[in-house]
Amino acid sequence: MRPRAKVVADRGRGELIGGGRMTRDATRGREQSRAALYREVVAAALLGLAVNAGLGAAKLAGGLIGHSFALVSDAVNSLGDVVTSLAVLFALRLAQRPPDREHPYGHTRAEAIAGLAVSLLVLGSALLVGVEAFRRLPLAHEVPPGWTLAIAGANVVIKEVLFRYKIRIGRRTGSSALVANAWDHRADAFSALAVLIGLGMVRWGGPSYLFADELAALVVVAIIVRSAASLVWESAQELMDAQAEGAFVSLIEAEALADPQVLGVETLWVRKSGLEYFADIHLELDPSLTIAEGHRIGHRVKDRLLLAFPTLRDVLVHLEPCPHGHGHEEPGGCPIPED
Repeated sequence: MRPRAKVVADRGRGELIGGGRMTRDATRGREQSRAALYREVVAAALLGLAVNAGLGAAKLAGGLIGHSFALVSDAVNSLGDVVTSLAVLFALRLAQRPPDREHPYGHTRAEAIAGLAVSLLVLGSALLVGVEAFRRLPLAHEVPPGWTLAIAGANVVIKEVLFRYKIRIGRRTGSSALVANAWDHRADAFSALAVLIGLGMVRWGGPSYLFADELAALVVVAIIVRSAASLVWESAQELMDAQAEGAFVSLIEAEALADPQVLGVETLWVRKSGLEYFADIHLELDPSLTIAEGHRIGHRVKDRLLLAFPTLRDVLVHLEPCPHGHGHEEPGGCPIPED
């Protein structure tokens, strides 16, 4: 069955007709909600892009002029976030394209591919900065001026504000990508705090504490490496079709079982693809039902799930008799459906 376009819909707002198929209004509402979801996530990504570009430029200029390698390393962090945001924006645009003959499941995997490529790029850049920080440890250089502290302090505040903004939107829209990006801002806030502490030690400790600037740079590198490695793992998991979180899978199963003619769920696989999910579900039905009746129930459950869960893009339904007699089940044990 060709996958239909998935949209976000509030639980209970959809409407089904006789055979369990969605009405035209419900389908239109899903399309509008899906577009609204992407618009909100794109707006948050654009804000992060603009802020990171400004911070990156300010920290790079301040680090080069003020002779602070810690600020330079933190600038690499912010500019890496700019590249990440650009890749995510491109991927989100691509992900909204409808399925075609070459891509019958749509283009939602673009986000994971972009995330994997960018995280590897950021990881490599961080390692280069780390090597340079080690090289500079024994070298003498000028004490950074006091205004570099102001740049570092402002960076801490701005990153924390971005974290709170994106975590709120990410949780409301169900965007795991935006939630992960929010926690990246929190990590950036901590790395900026390390830079602030390092610069403070150099300013008030004098030339004997110049090593603190490079140590702060190494702390930033460690945070970047950890964040990039985490993104590599998450993107790889998505590309390998890892099972979705257990709580989400359980909710889908409970919703399917709420149909009075569904006697059980034998198999339920749910995989993440960009901002959305695909599900494969095996429903256990009364074996005395006709093919036409089973087909109608399958469509009814599918539409019920698509209307109930905002991030579920498509559901592939397979029907099993209960008990289905694959040779490993005990006979009986199936509830009697209500008339």
